[in-house]
Amino acid sequence: MPLRLDSRDPGFGAAFTALVDARREADGDVSRDVSAIVADVRVRGDAALADYTRRFDRHDLDASGWRIPLAECDDALAALDGELRAALELAAERIRAYHAEQRPADSARTDAAGVRMGARWGAVEAAGLYVPGGRAAYPSSVLMNAIPAKVAGVDRLVMVTPSPDGVVNPLVLAAAALAGVDEVWRIGGAQAIAALAYGTDRIGKVDVIVGPGNAWVAEAKRQLYGVVGIDMVAGPSEIVVVADRDNDPAWIAADLLSQAEHDPTSQSILFTDDAAFADAVATEVEAQLGRLQTEATARISWDDNGAIITLASLDEVPALSDRLAPEHLELAVADPQALFDRIRHAGSVFLGRHAPEAVGDYVAGPNHVLPTGRRARFASGLSVLDFMKRTSFIALDAAAIAAIGPAAVALARAEGLPAHAASVAARLER
Repeated sequence: MPLRLDSRDPGFGAAFTALVDARREADGDVSRDVSAIVADVRVRGDAALADYTRRFDRHDLDASGWRIPLAECDDALAALDGELRAALELAAERIRAYHAEQRPADSARTDAAGVRMGARWGAVEAAGLYVPGGRAAYPSSVLMNAIPAKVAGVDRLVMVTPSPDGVVNPLVLAAAALAGVDEVWRIGGAQAIAALAYGTDRIGKVDVIVGPGNAWVAEAKRQLYGVVGIDMVAGPSEIVVVADRDNDPAWIAADLLSQAEHDPTSQSILFTDDAAFADAVATEVEAQLGRLQTEATARISWDDNGAIITLASLDEVPALSDRLAPEHLELAVADPQALFDRIRHAGSVFLGRHAPEAVGDYVAGPNHVLPTGRRARFASGLSVLDFMKRTSFIALDAAAIAAIGPAAVALARAEGLPAHAASVAARLER
């Protein structure tokens, strides 16, 4: 059964702290295994990829094909049911429009000393996109990861995806065609991340790797950060729903289950100021669980990690929610903006009774790749900026270096760096 807490109980503080501090990461230390796989791919390249694919995905890359032709992706898109294709196209259009507004502008100015300075933005040359197979083969994630890269101006976008028994989800291929992916490779796991980072004879290396994956994929990204850029090290999904008594309990129950069905380690938490409403939601969750095709996963998530927290007042929400720093935060209350104005830490916030988190997973526009595990305290969701870098520039003439150079000389000498001082002083002497 999910945890039940009441902020008026004497032991609430300790119990809530335990909830905040609880770890839901995958069991087992995978670091050693991932380190060995990464080292093997770096040394043996394609031969290692072929061996791991035979072992984990049960097919021979030489027989099934290393690279999936883009024509096959186009065919998958053309074969989609009309309604589903229209839905994917709407999602792509809205995601592209939202992220286009994130592109930063170059800047330049000349200050009072005559120094011209500014910044120029540019995209990385190549980006890698990991797309899971199995439980989490989601075309929506392809769109959310690939479209910002293309909006940023990435020249080469490479998708890797495991294909158990040689089979790839056609929806994933259709989404790749729609998003403009340039290469699709039939490999997965930590070995795919290593191939993207270091490159092999077949696969060219990239500058940034994004996309969700299992614990081995996340650990490979963590270990290879610095060799390549990464989006984030993501953990299990999570949602906090804040709801008053004027909501339909069935709606709120469905919102909680929308995250619970992702994975047994996902977490769904309800904050409410009405005990009777809390009971009604709990009852409705049980009723809906029995009707879900994903009941087995959602029930474990809800029973092991779910929580219903009754508050004396919703004024307590900002402080409590900020301690959780949730990936998703729904504010299903009469005045959501007033509450939102007091929230500091959340990956994405959904305002009002008609803004379920699930709409953000697909068609709203903002990215659904978000920080988990309280990382929203210091991290943001995936954006165009993850595929771009800023280069600053400085231009001085003789008058400008005469104005600010002496201070640079003084600081360099104070730091015991005479060559630095001489580099500036030589220009002042002339």
